[in-house]
Amino acid sequence: MKETSEIITEIIPLIEEWEQKLASLPNETITRRRNSQNRTIKQILGHLIDSTSNNTHRIVHLQYQPTPLIFPNYATFGNNDRWIAIQDYQNEDWMSMIQLWKYSLLHFCHIINNVKEDKLENEWISGPDKTITLKSMIIDFLRHLKLHMSEINNLINSKV
Repeated sequence: MKETSEIITEIIPLIEEWEQKLASLPNETITRRRNSQNRTIKQILGHLIDSTSNNTHRIVHLQYQPTPLIFPNYATFGNNDRWIAIQDYQNEDWMSMIQLWKYSLLHFCHIINNVKEDKLENEWISGPDKTITLKSMIIDFLRHLKLHMSEINNLINSKV
């Protein structure tokens, strides 16, 4: 899929740009400033770790399970906030989180680079009466990643 190389070409520099930027943030900035969903920078990064992990599992399952795939959507009905709370990202070691975020994304790039072309139209049941193709899910991942990195950037630059 031609989009895969474009996605990887955008993710790798994003990691390189953000790894040091995230590591240099003061504790007060990452633990106190909150976005419109009441998430701190630590919680947003934790959500991105969860998103990458869940998408990794979906991509693997979508290549060998019957389609449409029945696989839990961790984000349905606000469950992604439960994931954030249960894993207590707010109190996780920040440097470990940055590395987990980085290497999860690098592994995600490796996985999408190896998706079988004949599996791209396989579907995942993402919600009640809603399906998404593997191809669409891969393409949308970058938008989702950029959205949350933009939220982090806004929180870094906010004066509150």
